[in-house]
Amino acid sequence: MNNIFAEENGAYCIDCTDAVWATDRIHRDYQEAGLHINDVDFLIENNTHIIMVEYKNACLAEASAPDVFNPMADKKILTVTRKFYDSLHYLRLLDKQKPVQYVYILEYPKGDSTTRRRLRNKLKAELPFALQELVGNGNKLIDKIDVVSIKEWNADGVYGKYPIKPTVRVICS
Repeated sequence: MNNIFAEENGAYCIDCTDAVWATDRIHRDYQEAGLHINDVDFLIENNTHIIMVEYKNACLAEASAPDVFNPMADKKILTVTRKFYDSLHYLRLLDKQKPVQYVYILEYPKGDSTTRRRLRNKLKAELPFALQELVGNGNKLIDKIDVVSIKEWNADGVYGKYPIKPTVRVICS
């Protein structure tokens, strides 16, 4: 099984060779089942967690109006959080019961660590962190949310085990 996956534009790939399990099939499987719900781009399982990965790169030459892209817009935040919730079904059907970390890899013009932290905080407010404190018997739907650049992903001690590499020239980094 090839565990090197290209993102939808083919400009970058993520190497999940060292993963316990990984897939980029969630979107295809949802479509084949006739479902019109949202999904994350990649699922990666390591020894302790499932990492849900959503990837957005507005720095590619093919990106339409990259300077207008606003990841802080309410509609964008809603879409990214919806992808988390809709992807949980897939994990449950595969009997993947490890704790979940959700990582949004985000590249866009004028993006920096400060705006990524602000975005992480907005996403955290829309994800079930507060709900899982109120109900359940210690069960969690999510352990962690991160918003990182490709460079931050690759430098991380956990995420970096699944490096992201360019396959073509990009216009910003």
